[in-house]
Amino acid sequence: WNLNVQTKSKKTLARPGVKNIVLVEGVRTPFLLSGTTYADLMPHDLARAALQGLLHRTGLPKDAVDYIIYGTVIQEVKTSNVAREAALGAGFSDKIPAHTVTMACISSNQAMTSAVGLIAAGQCDAVVAGGVEFMSDVPIRHSRKMRKTMLSLNKAKTLGQRLSLIGSIRLAHLSPELPAVAEFSTAETMGHSADRLAAAFGVSRVEQDEFALRSHTLAKKAQDAGLLQDVISFKVPGRDIVSKDNGIRPSSMEQMGKLKAAFVKPHGTVTAANSSFLTDGASAVLVMSEEKALAMGYKPKAYLRDFVYVSQDPKDQLLLGPTYGTPKVLERAGLSMSDIDVFEFHEAFAGQIMANLKAMDSDWFGQTYLGRKSKVGTPPMEKFNLWGGSLSLGHPFGATGCRLVTTVAHRLQKEGGQYGLVAACAAGGQGHAMVIEAYPQ
Repeated sequence: WNLNVQTKSKKTLARPGVKNIVLVEGVRTPFLLSGTTYADLMPHDLARAALQGLLHRTGLPKDAVDYIIYGTVIQEVKTSNVAREAALGAGFSDKIPAHTVTMACISSNQAMTSAVGLIAAGQCDAVVAGGVEFMSDVPIRHSRKMRKTMLSLNKAKTLGQRLSLIGSIRLAHLSPELPAVAEFSTAETMGHSADRLAAAFGVSRVEQDEFALRSHTLAKKAQDAGLLQDVISFKVPGRDIVSKDNGIRPSSMEQMGKLKAAFVKPHGTVTAANSSFLTDGASAVLVMSEEKALAMGYKPKAYLRDFVYVSQDPKDQLLLGPTYGTPKVLERAGLSMSDIDVFEFHEAFAGQIMANLKAMDSDWFGQTYLGRKSKVGTPPMEKFNLWGGSLSLGHPFGATGCRLVTTVAHRLQKEGGQYGLVAACAAGGQGHAMVIEAYPQ
């Protein structure tokens, strides 16, 4: 009887009549600064490398999955369904359907939870989910007026029509349109929003720089200790073999202090050093029903349990997804903050992480915005992003979600914890949170 009291908080989240869904394996390509070794590839090349890494590591037969889902944010026009192109390139059976999802920085989270949904619904037993982002090359368009003229030229029948269309082109029509990391609904760039959010919660420049330094320092430690075991080596065609992330750069507070504000000039607090950088990379995970995994002889890494998606005002609460998602998902799972052994939050900006931690620690915020009696409570730093995060490891928009989930599974194994929590914010004022339970070793 006494034993029951002790283990009560550590009950398993298995539910009668609900399929157990497991993470069997998770891999990713090294995450590289855009414009470095991956510069001449295309997105499907990176996604294919991640898929091949997953095949290699699991020994999975190439026709043994029922479905493939990838997340991506900035679409390469030629491969709009990048999941399908990558799957064919990786040698998966052409009988396996594949689709691509997009939900800003939580695109691969959406790929994974879609996989969970397909398995829970009994549609599939084994799904590969992943994400890819390639910022070294993005679609740059002609201006709308120029596009209109070009489309009309295509249809023009006579020389006279053609000449009059060509004559209508003005110099201003030739300026290109670049994709921006900005909100469509508010036209504000994300860095600008992060700076305003930090100011709203009284987050200082020093706090942000300290958190960024912590991220880089922990990432370097984890990389040197061989803890980032999800990273696979990838022979880049015509270039070297890449086997580690190249954006991890522990600096000093003094060096970081010299940087100027990047978005809100001159007095803003968000800088290049305390923001995530543009990154190329891809990730892939194998998700199965527990039954299927065991039948195929796999030892799962973790159970994927409850998850939620949340959505707020994209103007003033753009990056507060973790604060909204965390209490909701804990409530669904019947857990409290103290039950969680491992926290992995997406680090878009140091200021965004610090603002979320302050919001989670605020009774006023809990009461005013979350309809709670009191605050959510903050994750203890000794459990939080211990192997670095998006600020240091890099953040390929579409691929980060799988990295977070795989890292939680690996940290639970390494640290002997039972429950992990993933949380992330995303453009559009959206967010995601998920509870992961260690698989009994």
